[in-house]
Amino acid sequence: MTQVTVGENEAVESALRRFKREVVKAGIFNELRRIRHHETPVEKYKRKQRLRSKSRRRGRSR
Repeated sequence: MTQVTVGENEAVESALRRFKREVVKAGIFNELRRIRHHETPVEKYKRKQRLRSKSRRRGRSR
């Protein structure tokens, strides 16, 4: 769950920008898009390939 605390003298707009940035960084939008829309087998394969290459770059093996 993404959460942003608003400072006492902070504008709502800046807090909203920070919240949006945190949501994008957490990958919530991509997950939501994947769940809401039908994913073709090719899209599924490409997504898994991207995840594999990311995990290889980080040094983890699955």
